[in-house]
Amino acid sequence: MDCSVAPVTIDNDHQNSRNKSSKGGWNAAIFVIFVEMAERFAFYGLAGNLITYLTNNLGEPVATAAKNVNTWVGVSAIFPLLGAFVADSYLGRFKTILASSLIYFLGMVLLSLSVSVIPMHSRKPVFFTALYVLSVGEGGHKPCVQTFAADQFDENNPEEKAAKSSFFNWWYLGIVTGASVAIVVVIYLQDNVSWAAGFGVLAGSLAVALALFLIGIRRYRKQSPTGSPFTKVAQVFVAAAKKWRVSETHGGRGICYEDDDVGGSHVPRQTRGHNLVRTKQFRFLDKAMIIDDEDALSKTKNPWRLCSLNQVEEVKLVLRLIPIWLGCLMFSAVITQLHTFFTKQGSTMLRSIGPHFQVPPAALQSLVGLTILIAVPIYDRVFVPIARKITGHPSGITMLQRIGIGLFVSILNMVVAAVVETARVNTARNHGLIDTPKAVVPMSVWWLLPQYVLTGIGDVFTIIGLQELFYDQMPEEMRSIGAAAYICVVGVGSFINTAIISVVQMITSRRGNVWLGDNLNRAHLNYFYWVLAGLSAITLCVYMWIANGFVYKKVENVDGTSEGRELDQMEGFLEVKV
Repeated sequence: MDCSVAPVTIDNDHQNSRNKSSKGGWNAAIFVIFVEMAERFAFYGLAGNLITYLTNNLGEPVATAAKNVNTWVGVSAIFPLLGAFVADSYLGRFKTILASSLIYFLGMVLLSLSVSVIPMHSRKPVFFTALYVLSVGEGGHKPCVQTFAADQFDENNPEEKAAKSSFFNWWYLGIVTGASVAIVVVIYLQDNVSWAAGFGVLAGSLAVALALFLIGIRRYRKQSPTGSPFTKVAQVFVAAAKKWRVSETHGGRGICYEDDDVGGSHVPRQTRGHNLVRTKQFRFLDKAMIIDDEDALSKTKNPWRLCSLNQVEEVKLVLRLIPIWLGCLMFSAVITQLHTFFTKQGSTMLRSIGPHFQVPPAALQSLVGLTILIAVPIYDRVFVPIARKITGHPSGITMLQRIGIGLFVSILNMVVAAVVETARVNTARNHGLIDTPKAVVPMSVWWLLPQYVLTGIGDVFTIIGLQELFYDQMPEEMRSIGAAAYICVVGVGSFINTAIISVVQMITSRRGNVWLGDNLNRAHLNYFYWVLAGLSAITLCVYMWIANGFVYKKVENVDGTSEGRELDQMEGFLEVKV
């Protein structure tokens, strides 16, 4: 029986020829960066001020509008799971990006029409239809575009490998730039010119980006779809279930390694850089790689009965990330306040700069991008070297420590937001404005600055940490799924925030004093922030317990040497950079 697993056979001569014929590199990646900048420009130009349109133009109550924003953001962040599956299994990344970009553009055009030429009585259903068409476009775009851009750099080429490291810096800068410009420029148009003008600019930017993407079509290195990654996961569970009575000492004839000779069939060793080291977690799955009598007598390997050690360990990698994913959901529930209640807070405060200019409340979200632009270099050039001297870790701190710090910052964020909101309500009460919700409270909007800055700092730690963790720890062929899973943290967190709002309103309505009502001065928003702070603190404790037992990916080279480094005993981690 042949136990060698070779799902993809690569002809090196053909591969080298293909790479030479395709330019790739920065000549190709720059076009993809522009596409992502336009998509972020469009997303934040819409999401940043969406609650204002829902409350002021469509007449929705504040709590209902917040739920609708959270639901839309959540759906937009969950669809990437489907998009990643379609890209990896059927279309490939290039075709998926092309199709999703076209869908996204058409959705933005429909959104522009819904706020201009569509009659008022039909405007709301058309508007929400357009929103969810955009969600479909997001689903194909988000999990593929960064991976496709990184595909343009050949890791076997030293020059391109060095350029790839620089690419990620420029990529993140492009995302933040697109989002920040949208928040400042587009939201100003929406508040001071018209919603049609604001959405029209977004549609125009998407059209230009799509044209640029097509201009670079001959420069791209395109990867073919590799098949569904979920099939390999299912095979491990099915094989383990079929052999639940088999053990290595009872009924077993050894372990299936990718390069083993099994059943008398000699198979040449594959050229492979490393193998995953066998771990002791989820040991029930190890039965999938035990060779029993039926496997030994079979001339061919049945993947639904026998899996390689690498395949089993890859499934374990995925399972180990699930508790971490769950532990970060409250963080996402906190940052969704950025697009909802933070903006409504700002709309009630003094926003004047000079005698004629009013800062749009949603424009304060640009402070998050500015904080990130400042904090990332400080983190990389100041924090990491100092932490490296203390811990001895090449990155200063581990990925899980980085995420945990961001979770703590999110708690601090809600505490600060609650204190500032209490001060705002007290100011309104002192000036007799408590029952005048449309009146401007004589308190500067810049009191909200700390909570926006803390949101940006939390993103630098947790969001970037999650992105790195889900890229580094996922199996290579499942990295699109990993990117989608990381994005889904934001989506599910939005749904959790919606659920918390519903539960809070249900409980407080029984006492006749409903929180989060239309009159923000009596909405007890400060109490709601304290609730989020408490839930986040509980989640952080759970996360620390989960992280303490986490085992990082560890690999073994073909020469028998292992790559990895034990960290301090306090953490109990093993971290490996592959």
